[in-house]
Amino acid sequence: MDPAKQNANLQHNRKEKPISSKYYKANEQSLVLQLRDDMSLLPDFCSDFFRGIAETTQIKTRIAYCLDIKVFLEYLVANCASFSEFESIKEIRARDLDLVSPTDIEKYIEHLSFYEVPNPNNPDAKIQHSNSPSGKMRKLSSLKSFYKYFYRKQEIKTNPAQLVDLPKLKERTIVRLEPNEVADLLDSVESGNELTERQRAFHAKNAKRDLAIISLFLGTGIRISELVGLNTDDFDFSNASFKITRKGGDQAILYLSDELLEIICDYLNSERENLIPLDAKDEKAMFLSLQKKRIGVSAVEKLVKKYTQNVVPLKNITPHKFRSTYGTNLYKETGDIYLVADVLGHKDINTTRKHYASMSEERRKQAAKATKLRDGS
Repeated sequence: MDPAKQNANLQHNRKEKPISSKYYKANEQSLVLQLRDDMSLLPDFCSDFFRGIAETTQIKTRIAYCLDIKVFLEYLVANCASFSEFESIKEIRARDLDLVSPTDIEKYIEHLSFYEVPNPNNPDAKIQHSNSPSGKMRKLSSLKSFYKYFYRKQEIKTNPAQLVDLPKLKERTIVRLEPNEVADLLDSVESGNELTERQRAFHAKNAKRDLAIISLFLGTGIRISELVGLNTDDFDFSNASFKITRKGGDQAILYLSDELLEIICDYLNSERENLIPLDAKDEKAMFLSLQKKRIGVSAVEKLVKKYTQNVVPLKNITPHKFRSTYGTNLYKETGDIYLVADVLGHKDINTTRKHYASMSEERRKQAAKATKLRDGS
């Protein structure tokens, strides 16, 4: 079936609200319930903070803040003399935050390197935790926001978190696929030659789906959350475009290359066309699992690992590394950091520039080598 006919079929009978909005709404509601459950474990005054930042942060950020604040308050009760009178963190009040000194916070950051907590399922056992420098920085950033809010509201007199410096992080090398590795990976997904006998049995049923998923990652740079939320009617094949829902709920239109368009249509006209989801809410889901349900994040991550571990065994490739690969290729071809930021959905250009700064430096080196002051023999 050609793209025009494919598009006509998918555009047919669109009177009801698109399923994709229902999917994201249900996902949002699930996160709201999770946040409420997590907040119930914190002191009552903390709810003011989460209400105060609700309009300026995403709900996943608030969930992360909730966990970070809980860990901090539990540390205070267990380790700080000023909090020895408290039997649980639920007893802490906003004004008690003034009992914390910058030194207490520095000790807390050091404590995060490695600590143990009781195992709720086994009183005789402990659960071990550790944090990398980036994990420590995130937890300190959460504290800074927490203290800043109550200090600004004049509910506390001091802001010790402001006096503690964020840890310096080492620049991480961007892990991405080279062009030859991309070609080898797509060949492997298509053929299944690198898979075990058991994996090939599943591959026979999902080869075109898997190729479409990995090709979409590599050809558009979309996030895994954006991919699993896709519906068949998010695609406009006559214009070689599709609609995604970004982090925070914003929507964007992205475009498909001729090669990618052919891969997607091939999948829809074969494997996807014959599948009827078990649940009506997944009726228009673009990608389905073997259980005939909308494919989830975990399943996609396992799918990516299955194919990449044989093709590039020395690289730990995740769906996000596909995003880096796409961004790298786009920047190499265009040299336009603003275009890369726009297509990847980065709201802050500095986020993009930070990830591709090393490439900018390489381009400057190439410019230097290309300049000659005099012709030499």
